Amino acid sequence: MFKKSNWEHLRIPFSYYLMPVYWFALASVPELNALRTLMVGLVLHLFLYPSSNGYNSYFDKDEKSIGGLKNPKKVTIGLYYLSLVFFLIALVISLTIDTLFFWMVLVYGLVSMAYSHPSVRLKKYPYLSWLTAGFFQGAFTFWMCIAGISDSGLVWPLSWEHWVPALLTSLLLLGSYPLTQIYQHEEDLKRGDLTLSIKLGILGTFSFSAIWLFLGGLAFAGYFIHMDKPWAVWLFLLAMLPVVFYFSLWFILARKDPESYVSHRMSMWMNKISATALNAFFIYLAWQAHTSMA
Repeated sequence: MFKKSNWEHLRIPFSYYLMPVYWFALASVPELNALRTLMVGLVLHLFLYPSSNGYNSYFDKDEKSIGGLKNPKKVTIGLYYLSLVFFLIALVISLTIDTLFFWMVLVYGLVSMAYSHPSVRLKKYPYLSWLTAGFFQGAFTFWMCIAGISDSGLVWPLSWEHWVPALLTSLLLLGSYPLTQIYQHEEDLKRGDLTLSIKLGILGTFSFSAIWLFLGGLAFAGYFIHMDKPWAVWLFLLAMLPVVFYFSLWFILARKDPESYVSHRMSMWMNKISATALNAFFIYLAWQAHTSMA
């Protein structure tokens, strides 16, 4: 369990790519509990996401590059137990934060297990896995953050301020999700996983993602205008410029030479650029929201 390779498969730095949802949730609550905010961030990014990564790696047994690991080492049973230990730690800490947050962490963890476990393996169903990843890594995580970081918690039925931004996060994830599969066609087919990217093909994946990311951008612009924050529209578009530029360049290169450019390296750069842009934008949005109330 304590082998270096097992810890590498947890891919803790990969949590950075999932962090924008957390920052957007911080920007969307009227008040923050500083201690709970910090603890929720640690639960998600240091324990829950790495637990999911390790668990999925154990059952996928990838031999080629995966998200966050260019050359994954052979997995052992120790990785399975290490991922469960991380999940247990996430549950124990979440129980000290909020009861609803605890149950949502539990549900998220179980769904992520179902994604790769051979008895269910949601990953082999192209549209179901796409919708599951988009909803749980987007809207569900947004609500989970709200439940944990705010003293008032998550009140049902959800208000407009809670369900609209949550769905916006899912829109972006539905657009980016197939791009994370685009270089893994051979590996996924070998395991019998018919991913959405395989169904769409390489050029189809780019076109599909472009449409969803464009719709997501329009939806975010409409949301900020409705919230009387026109300045946020321009900042959001500015933040997205490097993402659009890289995506367009990658698309052009992939059309000319898919063997060279539909790769783990290119996909990871897409993740790095988009995550950095969105993290920076949402951190500023959160700072603006809470300094204006001070």
